[in-house]
Amino acid sequence: MVSGYFVSMLLRAMDHDTLKQRHRALRDTYPPDLNLRIHRALSWWQRALQAHDLDGRYIFLWIAFNAAYATEIQENYRLSEQATFRSFLEKLCALDDEKQIDALVWQEFSNNIRVLLDTPYVFQSFWDWQSGKISKEDWQDRFERGKKQAHQALASSDTPRLLGVVFNRLYTLRNQLMHGGATWNSGVNRKQLRDCTDLLGKLVPILIHLMLENPNTLWGTACYPVVQAE
Repeated sequence: MVSGYFVSMLLRAMDHDTLKQRHRALRDTYPPDLNLRIHRALSWWQRALQAHDLDGRYIFLWIAFNAAYATEIQENYRLSEQATFRSFLEKLCALDDEKQIDALVWQEFSNNIRVLLDTPYVFQSFWDWQSGKISKEDWQDRFERGKKQAHQALASSDTPRLLGVVFNRLYTLRNQLMHGGATWNSGVNRKQLRDCTDLLGKLVPILIHLMLENPNTLWGTACYPVVQAE
């Protein structure tokens, strides 16, 4: 297990300016698609750092995360967005030789994650029940199965699997904000929004760092490539 002190030292070495300077020093040797991903992720992470409100910071952090993982694939093979970012998280965990993600999940945010997994308001099936799409029994059964899956991951220290469950919750919160399903600066969702923002705020620099350190990994074609105006 990686010590909390070691993780804090690593995170201090992964501030925005340090990672941006490292990218500038290395980008001439990197594939264009990877450069575009890192450049965009760095730009949105910087914007998130400038946000003074939780709602804005979370949205900008999610865009930074999205900029890093989103890929162009043929429409008939298109995965759901959640399946795509789960695959991305698995890749990051496999590349994380320093076990920074493990330390983040199992040490710094373990209690927050347990609370998040017990919170129905960031579980999509709860809202499907509220809108009459499924029965109360269905949403409760899905909720319990989701928690069971997370507890199995917790018991076996399966970081990618646990992150997959956690990010399903983060994705629901993302949808609430991005689709106008929440009031700005509302008082009803502060605890889960604060925990999710803190977790994503620590994870984004780690994933940028891992992409910088692994340029030969197949990251895929970036969405919406830069084109020159005709």
